[in-house]
Amino acid sequence: MQHNPDNITIALSKGRILKETLPLFAAAGIEPLEDISESRKLIFETTQPGVQFIVIRATDVPTYVEYGVADLGVSGKDVLMEHGAEEMYELLDLNIARCRLMTARLVDAPAVRGRLKVATKFVRIAKQYFSEQGRQVDLIKLYGGMELAPIMKLADCIVDIVDTGNTLKANGLIAEEHIADISSRLIASRLALKLKDERIQPIVDRLSNAVTQSN
Repeated sequence: MQHNPDNITIALSKGRILKETLPLFAAAGIEPLEDISESRKLIFETTQPGVQFIVIRATDVPTYVEYGVADLGVSGKDVLMEHGAEEMYELLDLNIARCRLMTARLVDAPAVRGRLKVATKFVRIAKQYFSEQGRQVDLIKLYGGMELAPIMKLADCIVDIVDTGNTLKANGLIAEEHIADISSRLIASRLALKLKDERIQPIVDRLSNAVTQSN
C-alpha cells in the first residue's frame, strides 16, 4: 500500500493507548475498515474518505509527526516530554491512558548522601527534573524491568510510569516524588496545520466532543 500525501494520516500508538484511542475516533466518525488487532498491516483506511491510520510504536509517533509524515498523532505526554516537541502542537488532551511519572525507591532504602544513581528510560525528563531540584545524579538508561534496578543495587531509585502501584509494591518499592501527570494527547505537525488546517480542524472538533462525552 502506497502512502498518499494528500490523505490525512493519523499516527496511533500500539498497545494500551490504541485500545483506548479507537473508541474516541469511532465516536468522532473515524473507524478503521478492518480489525487492527487481527491484522499485520501498518496502514489502515478508515470510514472517513481521505483519512488513514498508521499504527506504530508509541515512541515513534512524535518522530513521524515532527517530520510531517503523519499529520496528526496520539502520544502519551511522557513520550512527548522525553522526545521534545519543538515542531509539534498539542491540540487536545484525550484524557485516556492516565497515569503518573514518579520516582520510586525500595521501601527500606536508607537516605542517599552525595550523587544519586537513577535508572530510567526517561533520561531527558529525569535529567531536567533533578537539575531543577539542584541534585546531582548519575543516570542509567534502561528499557524495561525498572523495579529490578534498586533490588540489584544498580540504582538508588528509578523514574518510571506508575499506574496502580501494584508492580512497585510487589517488588518492595514505593512511589516517592511526583514528576508529572500523564495522559495521551492529540498532536499535530506545524506543517500539517499550515497546509491542511481546513481538513484537520473538523477532526479535532469531533474528537473534542467525543472526549467531553466520554467523561
